[in-house]
Amino acid sequence: MTSRTEARSRAIAAAERLFRIQGYTATGLTQILTESGAPKGSFYFHFPRGKAQLAEEAIDHYVDARKSVLRQISARTSGDAAGFIRELFKAFAAEMASTGYEYGCLMQNLANELPSIDADLTQRVSRGFVETTDIIADHFRACAISRSRAASLANAVAAAAEGARTIARVQRSSAVFDALSAMFQSNHLK
Repeated sequence: MTSRTEARSRAIAAAERLFRIQGYTATGLTQILTESGAPKGSFYFHFPRGKAQLAEEAIDHYVDARKSVLRQISARTSGDAAGFIRELFKAFAAEMASTGYEYGCLMQNLANELPSIDADLTQRVSRGFVETTDIIADHFRACAISRSRAASLANAVAAAAEGARTIARVQRSSAVFDALSAMFQSNHLK
């Protein structure tokens, strides 16, 4: 018998995975329960507000994991803006390839659907983009790039990465990440 904490964690993981593959609207609660193995009673014990509360927790989990990866890359490439860009796009490409190009960005998928569905979830996704983009900008500032240039560059990198995920999914190739890495290193870091 699984513990309540384990059932909760599995429900969050299943929701995150399904939202990344098929989006919020196309993911039903029954599918989440089936994939996570969580009993329905346990689900409502952990998520009394239902699917929306589960989505909040999936977003928080995803954003925390993404921030951790960004901080690790930043630490490995301290003082090296070009190395940071290279490692960042390399990490995104590796993640896409490891999932068979099935997984999109959770925040991007939800951002495409949520504004007309749920303002609170939309705000949470927006905050996730801000927090992750701020880590990128912080790295650039630590590389002696001006505050305004670092912010612009971080926004461009974040937007490019989101678009690249879509292209990689469709083409089932990570070549777009290599192209972006080369382009940013040659044109934007000089």
